[in-house]
Parts: sequence; C-alpha cells; structure tokens
Amino acid sequence: MKISTKGRYAIRIMLDIAQNGTEQRVSLKDIAKRQDISVKYMEQIIGQLCKAGLLKSTRGAQGGYTLTKLPAQYSIGEILRITEGELVPVACLEGEKNVCPRRDICATLGFWEGLYQTINTYVDQFSLQDLLEEEKQDFCCF
Repeated sequence: MKISTKGRYAIRIMLDIAQNGTEQRVSLKDIAKRQDISVKYMEQIIGQLCKAGLLKSTRGAQGGYTLTKLPAQYSIGEILRITEGELVPVACLEGEKNVCPRRDICATLGFWEGLYQTINTYVDQFSLQDLLEEEKQDFCCF
C-alpha cells in the first residue's frame, strides 16, 4: 500500500486550513501558494473533502474554505480514506465481505487482516490537532 499525492496533499490542505482559517476563510489560491500545489489538482481534492463534509465552501469576494469541526475531531485516517479509499494491504480485504475463493484455506489471511487492522489503528490514533502540534515543534514531514 502506498499513499498517493492526493492523500498526502489532502492532509496538508486540511492542516493549512486549520492553521490559517481560525478567524477567516482560506482561499484556494493562498493554500496553493503556501503548499506549492497546483490549483487545478487542489480543486479535485477539496471537492472530495467538501462532499464528505470535512470542509465548508463559501463563494464570493470573502469566500474560501473552513473546517466544519475542530481539528481534534478529524482523524488522519478519515482524511486518507476519503481521498485514498480503504487502506487495505491486499485486494481480498476490499469491501465488507471477503469474496476470495481461497479465504477458507488461506494461510496468510490472518496476517493481512492483522496488518489492515494495524494500519487503521495507527492512522486513526492521530488527529489533525496532533499534527498541528507536531508542526509547531518543527517535525512535520507531510
């Protein structure tokens, strides 16, 4: 499993809005400039985040984007799943039910299920607020 630029940029966009949008809306152009991401690519990512209810969009001269809840209420896993889909390490774990014809005799299934659980537990234990605090300590690598 590899997190794409879409997932990594989504986290950076959300962090930028959390940092700069506490008292005002944050414009797409300002985020793009600070994060060095093309506006066109950001529009796709922000569209997904708005559709999922993580961001609120306001049009007009004073328009821009704001978070819909506090940074501590966003898990990094939630943001990644919106942009990346399920964070499964193998195809047989996609979807609610494992339809692999070998599932009953697969010696590796338990391993993959454990890895999937570990991935989800890890990304869900961090909030946007946690990353904001890390960034204040000059330790952000996204």
